[in-house]
Amino acid sequence: MTQPPGHGALDSAADRIIAGRAADGDPDAFAVLVRRHAPLMRAYVRRMLPGTADVDDVVQEAFITAWERLPELNDLSKVRSWLMRITGRKATDRLRSSRRHIDIDDVEAAAAPHESPSRVVEARAGVEALSVVLGELPHAQRECWMLREIGGYSYDEIAEQFELSASTVRGMLARARKHMLVRMEEWR
Repeated sequence: MTQPPGHGALDSAADRIIAGRAADGDPDAFAVLVRRHAPLMRAYVRRMLPGTADVDDVVQEAFITAWERLPELNDLSKVRSWLMRITGRKATDRLRSSRRHIDIDDVEAAAAPHESPSRVVEARAGVEALSVVLGELPHAQRECWMLREIGGYSYDEIAEQFELSASTVRGMLARARKHMLVRMEEWR
């Protein structure tokens, strides 16, 4: 199978070059962005919406928004952070629009042979409690926490994304972690 001319070069190009071509309407360049960033985006959504089948839908919605708004991105070298912000917003919207309820039939079906139904219920309740506690955080603290703990971003990457200093990000994360430790005490 032969690749289109320049395809290999496009795959190895820097994000800002690919984003620039995609912003100019090049679907092949946008496909490279999708292949490059979709795995991290899926992992991020999977952590925000555990146990749902919405992961691919949320990532697809994020990419649709990105395709439409990519020409508005001022600093094309920050396309990864920008995609993660869009993904986080889409996942948060999905979380708000659908409150998850634990159905006893689902619990029985989800129980692994080595796990008791009570352990499955406890784990799901813990995830639900974590979602509630995350929802209590101010938006900026929640986003910083998600990028650091789930997205694996460094302090500097988070600071760059939000146009803050790294020390401000550290402070926001410290406050978020303290709040979560206090509120999740019973789950420790």
